[in-house]
Amino acid sequence: MSTFTFATVPQIIAGPGCIARLSELTKTRLGSRVMVISDEGVVKAGLVQPALASLADGGVEVSVFTGVVADPPEAIIHAAVAQAIGFGATGVLGIGGGSSLDVAKLVALLCKSGEALGDIYGVAKVRGQRLPLVLVPTTAGTGSEVTPISIVTTGAHEKKGVVSPVLLPDAALLDAELTLGLPPAVTAATGIDAMVHAIEAFTSASANNNPVSRALAKEALRLLGANIEIAVMKGTDLAARQAMLLGAMLAGQAFANSPVAAVHALAYPIGGRYHVAHGLSNSLVLPHVLRFNAIACGDAYAELAPCLFPDLEPAGQAERLAGFIEGLAILPVRLNLPVRLRDVGIPKDGLPLLAESAMKQIRLLVNNPRTVSLSDAARIYEVAW
Repeated sequence: MSTFTFATVPQIIAGPGCIARLSELTKTRLGSRVMVISDEGVVKAGLVQPALASLADGGVEVSVFTGVVADPPEAIIHAAVAQAIGFGATGVLGIGGGSSLDVAKLVALLCKSGEALGDIYGVAKVRGQRLPLVLVPTTAGTGSEVTPISIVTTGAHEKKGVVSPVLLPDAALLDAELTLGLPPAVTAATGIDAMVHAIEAFTSASANNNPVSRALAKEALRLLGANIEIAVMKGTDLAARQAMLLGAMLAGQAFANSPVAAVHALAYPIGGRYHVAHGLSNSLVLPHVLRFNAIACGDAYAELAPCLFPDLEPAGQAERLAGFIEGLAILPVRLNLPVRLRDVGIPKDGLPLLAESAMKQIRLLVNNPRTVSLSDAARIYEVAW
């Protein structure tokens, strides 16, 4: 067995209503002045209030930043950091979707380390330490609560990542009660996002692709596959919602150690240039990247197939592979998501620029099981259009 490393958060608290335990975490983790990072939609939905109530019970002073937007630009990071420093934060609490959690990570880091954001893009560029950090997802998709990654929109359209174990939080809380109000389309897209994390972690060409990540990826797909349609069609099903949170978290742990690849590389420009939500961007290109990759990792896809689609268990390898790809092509249709790039307003003459932008995602493309050229990327976009 090859040498590998596996790192994750020190503490995970999971279960409906577990946000009430936040006050006990603050006593040992976050200190007496907590900076809360979220967005206006999450706050208006009342999802931050249980956390604030728990913090108040613990006698904690709070400052709330609600300026996070999807695909957060650098200006949002700087504004949140300035507020946290002015407040004298002793710890950071992120509540929301992946963007809020990503911003919270960087606020915790930059408040303490004093590093410049522009100096830490890439892998292992962080040199300083961060403030104590607790993350609470309100979507079951990104897995950001257990990953050492933060994604930032730089300039007008490009996305860059900060990747460092320093960004792993001290604790993650998985409370399905905070996800009950998610609209069906968001539930569907974020759920497919989590599936992509598991699939790409399992097949990653990274030298750190490891048996722990692969095992987590399989279990993540079992949970996600069994529960996504229930969560979408019957959003009040608490058990399905909790299973989705757990599946997304396991997928996050998997890809945090065995990194994602071409699906994400091609999805990032879609989000950056056309402001399509990340999960939906992944969903739009997923089946086309799977078909492209099948020549290199068809056996792995066939192995994963029964995890998502149990009816394929007795099938032969070729049938499993075909069923896996076709099943993931049909799933967005079953979940009432757009399935073509044109359906989300992307013009055909914009495809060459998307391909050029995708090729800049070297950090991700090196993990793909099959080399992707500029012409390959352009062809995948064309087929997806």
